[in-house]
Amino acid sequence: MALLPRLLGWLLVLACIAPAQAATRAWLDRERIGVGETTTLNIETDQAGARMPDFSALAPDFVLSGHSSTRGSEPVAGGGHRPRVLFAVALQPRREGLLTVPALRVGAESTAPLVLTVLPDATAPARAGEPVFIEAEADTDAPWVQQSVGYTLRLYYATPLVSGQLDQPVPDGAAVHRVGSDVQYSREIAGRRYTVVERRFVLVPERSGTLVVPGARFEGTGVGGFFDDMFGGGRRALRAQGPSRVLQVQPVPASAPQPWLPLQSMQLRYLATPQELRAGEAATVDVELVADGAAASQLPELRLPPVDGAQVFPEPPQVDELFERGRPRTRVTRRFAVVPVQAGPLRLPGLRQAWWDVDAGVERTAALPDLHLEVEPGAPAAAVDDAVQAAFEAGRGDRRVHPGAWRWLAIGLAVLWLGTLAWALRERRRAGAPARRLPLVQPRGDAPAPATSLRALREVLVAGDARELEAALCGLAAPSAASLEALSAQLDDPGQRAAITMLQEARWNDGDMAAARRALQEAFARGPRWRAPAPADAAASLLPPLYPGPRM
Repeated sequence: MALLPRLLGWLLVLACIAPAQAATRAWLDRERIGVGETTTLNIETDQAGARMPDFSALAPDFVLSGHSSTRGSEPVAGGGHRPRVLFAVALQPRREGLLTVPALRVGAESTAPLVLTVLPDATAPARAGEPVFIEAEADTDAPWVQQSVGYTLRLYYATPLVSGQLDQPVPDGAAVHRVGSDVQYSREIAGRRYTVVERRFVLVPERSGTLVVPGARFEGTGVGGFFDDMFGGGRRALRAQGPSRVLQVQPVPASAPQPWLPLQSMQLRYLATPQELRAGEAATVDVELVADGAAASQLPELRLPPVDGAQVFPEPPQVDELFERGRPRTRVTRRFAVVPVQAGPLRLPGLRQAWWDVDAGVERTAALPDLHLEVEPGAPAAAVDDAVQAAFEAGRGDRRVHPGAWRWLAIGLAVLWLGTLAWALRERRRAGAPARRLPLVQPRGDAPAPATSLRALREVLVAGDARELEAALCGLAAPSAASLEALSAQLDDPGQRAAITMLQEARWNDGDMAAARRALQEAFARGPRWRAPAPADAAASLLPPLYPGPRM
């Protein structure tokens, strides 16, 4: 087959298999809660003009509070941006059992119904009654080596917080990384209302034996009571030490399958299969893998076995990592473009994956059935070649094209493509040059430059969570500020310090996060305003410093 038709054919195949994404979706940050607790209903849409949904249908089963909305944009594959609107509302169930969150109308679309499991009131934590305390929970006390263990920290505080820092030391002999953003809700314990900040981790033991997970630590500042305010002690330091946990890690069994993959469960299924096939034309196969008890980084690549009589072109996988029932759960979907090379019967072998059942202690295999399809004849490749060659012959006025012409044509197309790429890169550099060349704070001497640029701060203010906002703001200083309180001490603008206080209130005291974002956007629109550094001595130069920067 000639080079040009083949190249055009593959380009058409790749252009036709772009992934589709849902435009509007809804989810709960916790699908299992106890009586007296709250969960947050999140609704995301790409309809820029969408308004807050009507939540009145939830009133019979839930007490609603904490309405909020966030608007921004996010980049999409292939360039450009799409709008992103996020609505949130806190739900406190009125009864226990299985409750349904009905479908809600959002602009021109509707969400899917959701199911919430409400458990009876659990036993109060041992340290309930204190103003602040920490609870730690592992989803298993006897994991296997390299098994992903869900580890959950819960910080309870009954006193409004002005600031705080929650740290989990890394245990010796295990890897630990955070999963998702903090989840905040409220819980009533023994007649006292606590705000709960839940932080999730995945802990992976690296060797067998006893594993001690150190207790978490919290240090913060809370607002005092009535008498504290009267006598000038409106704030007080708060500290809490969480309990340590001991895990007994089991070794890899001698009969275990390789690669070693310890899980609670694994399911494979086809999401879509071809209805008809033609030789030389692309058809798609969509496969889904759901692994209960593993992060995406631990799973093998989702790939179809080799197919006799067809070419297979996989798309990048779409990964959705969740944290359910106290442990990680990963859903991977991948689309494959299958191009048969000839007519006749075609067998697509089903994907197979061995894994280890950590509950039963046995090897299992997840498998998809083979697909037996019939390929219809398509447009012959020779006919396509002849048609393209005839067009070139007609343009030249003769009946023959020298074979070298195809080579030169391919070289010309490659040069044209490279020239277009070079032009696009040059235009991108021109468009992005001002933002990269103008740092927020000019470093003094050989001091380090700020970690956060003005452009990066604007992006985080649009779509980042509270933790990302804090990191971006602290990165404005050079070197980065250790905390938001340290950053405020370096700022000269009262409006910027007030906006940071609003962020702290929204993060720790269930304040208005949307209002805090707006205040930060307005206050830092032109970058931070630093306090002038104190003069080194009386004999210092009367000229202002050449490179003003943050006070150390």
